Amino acid sequence: MARIAGIDIPRDKRVEIALTYIYGIGLTTSQKILAKTGVNPDIRVKDLDDGDVVKLRNMTETYTIEGDLRRQEGMAIKRLQDIGCTRGRRHRMSLPVRGQRTRTNARTRRGARKTVAGKKK
Repeated sequence: MARIAGIDIPRDKRVEIALTYIYGIGLTTSQKILAKTGVNPDIRVKDLDDGDVVKLRNMTETYTIEGDLRRQEGMAIKRLQDIGCTRGRRHRMSLPVRGQRTRTNARTRRGARKTVAGKKK
């Protein structure tokens, strides 16, 4: 099993897709990495030789991925919360940040419904 950036990438998938299992590498970045290293994107991970794995490992080190990227994003959100801007306050309250409506929908962000007692007439 190939281990790149501390992640065991799946053996039975094509290299192009398997690289996307690394946090911070999407399909476009994966294709760029494979083009620069000269590795065939259609080959399966289990069929890679050690030289190709080393090339991929060295190329992925030039990108901000995994723990460093998670830390960077966390620090950006923490900075917004510290300065008290609208985006930071909405992050803190677990509400949608980018202007979506919350009267209906927004269930993923707000969590399960909490029933509020109705007012008696």
